[in-house]
Amino acid sequence: MARSLHGIALRYFVEVARGGSLSDASERLHVAVSAISRQIVRLESELGVTLFERRPRGMTLSEAGERLLAYAQRSLLEAEHVMKEISGLASLHGSRIKIATAEGFAVDFLPTAIADFRAERPGIDFTLTVMSPADATRHVRDGDVDIALSFSLAPEKGVKVEHTERAPVFVLLRADHPLAARAKLSLAEVSRYPLVLSETGTTIRQLIDITCALEGILLEPDLICNNSGASYRYAQRSGAIMFTGLLSVRDRYADDGFVVIPLTDPQMRQRSIQVQTMAGRELPPSVRTFRDHLIARIADAKPVGAQASKVAGGRGKRTPRRPRADA
Repeated sequence: MARSLHGIALRYFVEVARGGSLSDASERLHVAVSAISRQIVRLESELGVTLFERRPRGMTLSEAGERLLAYAQRSLLEAEHVMKEISGLASLHGSRIKIATAEGFAVDFLPTAIADFRAERPGIDFTLTVMSPADATRHVRDGDVDIALSFSLAPEKGVKVEHTERAPVFVLLRADHPLAARAKLSLAEVSRYPLVLSETGTTIRQLIDITCALEGILLEPDLICNNSGASYRYAQRSGAIMFTGLLSVRDRYADDGFVVIPLTDPQMRQRSIQVQTMAGRELPPSVRTFRDHLIARIADAKPVGAQASKVAGGRGKRTPRRPRADA
């Protein structure tokens, strides 16, 4: 049994569990279905339990299979790091840290954090993948990545939260905007002006939609966009208001002629930044070191009030929309 739990049968088991079928696992592994099936049957025989429930439309994990999958994902991820670090754990060389992150962290914050980290530890390499917050959490839970940096609205099963802190939603607007001198704003006040919104499904959009529903606010955005970089540039050029987390724009908004102002609506403060790892996993030295570096960098981002900044290029003020009759 010990040999199976550290051999090819375990890897085949993980692939079948992820895809839910032998044929999907066969395509990813480039191994015959019959060979994968034999290894799964052998593993079940040695463990004395049924790992999958065979159904017409695929295979689903049994309770025993769920427990083995959690072990297998940790085991395979740790083995990958051991192979790379075995030549020198003390120096942390030879490692590759895999990170999944939400788009809001991918433009400035994480690239800068990784570059600064590698300047001190050039032997550590990185893979950075940008995806939705939910997918980032799923990837770290499944052992596909070492760390997820994401926004969260609720606890997640199978994930260890290494660090968390509130990540309220701010409005980002040009320093020449009529509202730029305000210390705080409400969503109702912001709704009277041109807006750019993220697409449905992001944590910011979820909170905006909840607030609109609770407070009877109707938003009519000039632009809906699934890319924060494009939204940022549109807000800069047009004068439209954008919604953002502070960490996403902290290093550039003032130089780009923006101010950030907090929102007073309670729902807009119900979001957290989380540094996540797989639950139950003992992190390799390289991952622990970068985790600590990441947490320290996040702690540097402190909320601020409205901060006026000179606007490059002499742009004029944007005329607000007239309030609607029902506003």
